[in-house]
Amino acid sequence: MKFTKTVFATAALSLFAGFALAEEMTIVSWGGAYSKSQLKAYHEPYTAKTGVTIINDESAGTAVPKLRAMKEAGNLTWDVVDVEAGPAMQLCDEGLAMEIDHDSMLAAAPDGTLASVDFGSFIVSECFIPQIVYSYTVGYRNDMVGSTPPTSICALFDTDTYPGKRSLKKGALSNMEWALLCDGVAKADIYPMLETAAGQDQALAKLDTIKDDVIWWSAGADTPQLLADGEVVMGSTFNGRLFALIEEQNQPVSMLWDGQIYDLDGWIIPTGLSPERQARALDYVKFATDTQRLADQSKWISYGPTRASSAALVDKHAELGIDMAPHMPTDPANSKNTFLMNYAFWADYKDDIETKFQAWLAK
Repeated sequence: MKFTKTVFATAALSLFAGFALAEEMTIVSWGGAYSKSQLKAYHEPYTAKTGVTIINDESAGTAVPKLRAMKEAGNLTWDVVDVEAGPAMQLCDEGLAMEIDHDSMLAAAPDGTLASVDFGSFIVSECFIPQIVYSYTVGYRNDMVGSTPPTSICALFDTDTYPGKRSLKKGALSNMEWALLCDGVAKADIYPMLETAAGQDQALAKLDTIKDDVIWWSAGADTPQLLADGEVVMGSTFNGRLFALIEEQNQPVSMLWDGQIYDLDGWIIPTGLSPERQARALDYVKFATDTQRLADQSKWISYGPTRASSAALVDKHAELGIDMAPHMPTDPANSKNTFLMNYAFWADYKDDIETKFQAWLAK
């Protein structure tokens, strides 16, 4: 039986009213600086408020198979799980993630704006609770671009103005979108074009124009290292990697925000929790995704809060002391020309397009 959001909302309210909340919970995330940002912005304040013990698990990268295995074994040990939007949709489709009524289960903005409005288009699944926005974007060496630094993503394809090697992800995602955009395709038409063989061929033909100038990366740390070593004039990676390179390592690199492709991370609550554990999980995510808490995470990492109401509260980095707003992918100055990754498209076409891209790459 597929329950409606209203049924889930009613059930959640009854849980809060009728059951004691669990006093311990396991929260799954990715580790490193990202988990530290959650610890400082969410976990420690929540424990101080409630006395709840939070156990941190860094297995988010294998969340889908592990939740499947837990369901099959009847032994669910996780309470709240941080996943990317794509896997969240998959877990929702498989019945492994709880459906959320965002307006009744999550906090409204301080001015009363409902959560569904405040999160807007970042609610990409009825099981997904958006947390942060990060992006695929481009960094460039200040000392290798001459007197006219690039302002357009299409500088990737302009080897006359910006000669030198580029680094691009060794995969179709991001490269295919940018190739069509820089071949004159309107942004609204890019994904419909990529559904066709002709559109895919057009993107690969555009990438052919720079293929000999590209170093292909497989790990997010590759482009920052190539930029630091001066081996590439520009390259794509995740915006947080470039922030660390620029602000923490003081490398002569700048960010090119134009054409950035947003991706999302957020929470899911596994199905099958006991009433006490589900009530605690819902209480935690309501706290952790309110306007102030999402803004607080940006004190520790350069990922944008998913609530519109959080933007004005983004402050200085807790350790570096620099203003963080200019480093947010969602800051108005940085988000004039962006994509939100089309999760439904890539779910349907990723295997076929990736196979075609890798065959092209091998030629």
